[in-house]
Amino acid sequence: MIWLVLRFHFLIIIIFLCELMTGCMLGPNFHTPAAPQPKGYTEKPLSTKTASIRSQGTAGKAQYFALGQDLPAEWWYLFHSKALNQLIQTGLENSPNLAAAQAALRQAKEALNAQIGTSLFPAVSAQFSATRQKFSDETLGFSNGTNPVFNLFNPSLNIAYTLDVFGGARRQIEALQAQVDYQAYQIEASYLTLTSNIATTAITISSLKAQIQATRELIQSQAETLTIIKKQYRLGGTSHTEVLTQETLLAQTRATLPSLEQSLARSLHVLAALTGRFPSDTPLPPIDLEQLILPRRLPLSLPSHLTRQRPDVRASEALLHAASAQIGVATANLFPQLTLNGSYGWESNTASTLFSPHTAAWSIGGQLLQPIFYGGALQAKRRQALAAYDQAEAQYRQTVLQAFQNVADSLRALENDAQAFRAQKQAEIAAKNVLNLVKKQYYLGGVSYLSLLDAERQYQQTKIARIQAQASRYTDTVALFQALGGGWWSRSVKRG
Repeated sequence: MIWLVLRFHFLIIIIFLCELMTGCMLGPNFHTPAAPQPKGYTEKPLSTKTASIRSQGTAGKAQYFALGQDLPAEWWYLFHSKALNQLIQTGLENSPNLAAAQAALRQAKEALNAQIGTSLFPAVSAQFSATRQKFSDETLGFSNGTNPVFNLFNPSLNIAYTLDVFGGARRQIEALQAQVDYQAYQIEASYLTLTSNIATTAITISSLKAQIQATRELIQSQAETLTIIKKQYRLGGTSHTEVLTQETLLAQTRATLPSLEQSLARSLHVLAALTGRFPSDTPLPPIDLEQLILPRRLPLSLPSHLTRQRPDVRASEALLHAASAQIGVATANLFPQLTLNGSYGWESNTASTLFSPHTAAWSIGGQLLQPIFYGGALQAKRRQALAAYDQAEAQYRQTVLQAFQNVADSLRALENDAQAFRAQKQAEIAAKNVLNLVKKQYYLGGVSYLSLLDAERQYQQTKIARIQAQASRYTDTVALFQALGGGWWSRSVKRG
């Protein structure tokens, strides 16, 4: 048995020596596309900070852009909200989308392992056959009726190996490794999308709740105004037109409430699905808009680093790599394929002498396959691979452009949000001051109760607009973190 093992080891060594001496890899060698070098994210130089309004809590503070700083992997902690942290953690634990992405990565890894096993190593198999058969006397030339019966035992080991002379198998492995990379970046993209959507939806819910409360207060104020106008009309102090005008205003305000409540219900259902729960389940702790801390220092990656930090860009690059490797596969298929085969075993008609030296049987051979005429199919497949690479390269460039657009949109949105919030907050403060002044005048008998209710209505309207502007500062901050890639590269342990 020892000499048998040595013979097979010797055969395997010969195969690998042939591979080392004759192997090459046809097709292009992939190189990571050069990072773009734009002068900045926006057409105009970016301000170092956004607008601010004094004495209005964190929502009114200026946000500073820290160019060249990396975003933390768990960026949602920058909002300092335990409720938000709990929502995102629940989503990460229960999300079917994230679980599906992780399963896809495992599938890609096993496909790679299978290709390595079948391409780089010889196929060795053992077989054993035992037959008992009888031949015709006439066939064997016997006429005495001996009825010869034979037993045949045949254990053997077989080995086969296709030399990857032109690198087609190794290019296929390269393509599958790129698919593994693609699925790994898809996990990061799913992770980023999930966390961003949870944060944005939670902020939207808190904003809608605040808007609904302000709208109900406005409806109450307008209803009280209508009651007073109707009394004045009955006493002849006003016209019927003013009554109808106030009724119209109240009806219009009431009409906005169902839309807000529907938006709230829809957002709650979305949040339940994002956190892996049913809409009928007990809701998680709500987020109070006033309790969120607006991140003041915003890490902003250098433009030249963005393509290495966006998971969608890295995933697109992996697909480009796979397309490049497939060109090598298609090219190698145009050239000869050499396969070596060998077997060693024993043949005997009795079990007692099966492993005797004189019953040994072996064979060794090779097969060369050279494509000659396939109707142009092989050349067409190579041209197809080249076209697929061109497609992947164009899609990669589009993904890069989209990444820079996302960052530019978010940066401009943050600047505009800060200015809009400052304007809305100033309007709210002014309306509040008017309301306080009218209250004092009303208590002194200087204005009517109708003037007081009108001042309250204006204050509630400016309050709703301020709530919307405040929520936009938070959601667009989340959008910037998402556009920058979410900081996945800062995580010590990668997902998947």
